[in-house]
Amino acid sequence: MRRVFRIGAAFSAATIAALLLLVAAPASAHNYIVDSTPLEGETLTVLPDELSVTTNDVLLDLGGDGGGFAIQILDADGGYYGDGCVSIRDESLSTLAALGEPGEYRMLWQLVSADGHTISDEIDFTWQPDADQVLSEALDAPPACGGGSLEENTPPAAAEGTDDSSVSDGNGAGASVDAETAVLIGGAVALVLVAGVAIFLISVKRKKDAS
Repeated sequence: MRRVFRIGAAFSAATIAALLLLVAAPASAHNYIVDSTPLEGETLTVLPDELSVTTNDVLLDLGGDGGGFAIQILDADGGYYGDGCVSIRDESLSTLAALGEPGEYRMLWQLVSADGHTISDEIDFTWQPDADQVLSEALDAPPACGGGSLEENTPPAAAEGTDDSSVSDGNGAGASVDAETAVLIGGAVALVLVAGVAIFLISVKRKKDAS
């Protein structure tokens, strides 16, 4: 009876440890979008105060300067709108709204999630302004906050290539599991396997002792 109790206790401990690891794993996942202005596929008729994305967790702005954060608005012809400045408030990233002639638009966004990884994606929407809406002129290049364009203010070496840490989350469909999460899951599986092997060996020894 004591051996049976020890076997059950060992298996229970391993299972609890595995479950704790699995529960902790989602904390390492990237932020994902839970709301935005505009929504994917939405038709705007009135210009909102801000264009924004809101995630499920706080955004990580360690330097306090918005590094790694951006929102760009483009029309179907590749023209840019806005001033290039963004505001970071808890789980949300936003920029002052500015749009031009009616048509199809894209809002490109990039942010640093709570786990330190950069994620980015885009939201497509339609602009059909009412008659009293104020329209803006398109810019030829993405604007830089404070004036000028990003092409003018970015050194050539930094402009080439992309950050390998960037991950697209499919506009809120869920973030990809990173390496740390995979390690946690692997450790949980290993604990269960070790417990299974231990139970098997104890059972074999018990049969030999009984014979």
